[in-house]
Amino acid sequence: MPDAQATFRIGPLPGASFGGFVEFPEGADTEAAVAAVEADPASFLRAFYARHGFLLMKGMHAISDDPSLLVRFSRVFGPEVEDYTQTTTARNNIHPDVPEILVVSNVPPATPRVPALPDPPLTGDGRLPVQFPHRRGWHTDQSYRRPSPDISVFYAETPCPKGQGQTLYADGIGAYAALPDDMKRRIEGLAGIHVGPGRGRSEQAARAGTPPPPLDARDAPQRQPLVRTHPVTGEPALFLCEAGQMDWFEGPIAGMEKGPDGDGAKLLYALMSHYTDPRFTYVHDWDPGDLVVYDNRCTIHAATWFDADRYRRRMWRTTVFGNPGALYAGERRSWLAAS
Repeated sequence: MPDAQATFRIGPLPGASFGGFVEFPEGADTEAAVAAVEADPASFLRAFYARHGFLLMKGMHAISDDPSLLVRFSRVFGPEVEDYTQTTTARNNIHPDVPEILVVSNVPPATPRVPALPDPPLTGDGRLPVQFPHRRGWHTDQSYRRPSPDISVFYAETPCPKGQGQTLYADGIGAYAALPDDMKRRIEGLAGIHVGPGRGRSEQAARAGTPPPPLDARDAPQRQPLVRTHPVTGEPALFLCEAGQMDWFEGPIAGMEKGPDGDGAKLLYALMSHYTDPRFTYVHDWDPGDLVVYDNRCTIHAATWFDADRYRRRMWRTTVFGNPGALYAGERRSWLAAS
């Protein structure tokens, strides 16, 4: 029987300037841990937001056998956990029994997702690269939607061995606070133009002069503020992505010179380099049963390379909606077909 009296304690995240580490009493199983959070969601959410929207929980192994626990836990963060079958997500990337779970994996039937190795693979002092442009792939989930999801919950069902397949996270609140005042004034009111990957509006296509294909209305580029005020805490945070989710034909920044060589690109990449400075980043090396929660409104993340020929990696993700903020109040969801 699970320990119904389990409680939780949230302390600083080791090795990071932001984020929290959630601890439960020794012997508390996964169901008891989820029940403890459900019994005191206000305290859990206060800690989550106070630590800039990132928490790590370890030993949540029972989710692998009962994936509904992941959905149950996700509902602590908002009233709606996305059903991926209601979107254009390929069915082979959706959990066969739980439609709220996206499967990120190189294991069939999922579409393989293996990030490229940085060049060079390590920094000059032998460390894992985190800072843009040495590290590529930084993004926040589904930024090409309006409104984009508030929260993502990511679970390690089958991670690859330590030292590969890490996930990197960066703190948008801390990064914004550390900007010089003149840069804060410069980016106030500016908007990035985001678009889904694979829509023909990439850096490479823009540089080659390849005309972009027509897009379904659900895939249209979306404007998002470069600085987003968090709807719960009121704190400003950088809100931008690296190349893969920006529109390089009309953007990447509205009202600035377009294209990968324009002033908009230069500003975007200066901000991205600052955002991913090691002062604001955390490297997570996965163990089986690890679960992280991150706030898409104020963090970004990037996946790292792993040897997909030797190792199987299977991760599960849910996304939660409910409070995108006043800027998005009353908007119809951009990715759903008009009725």
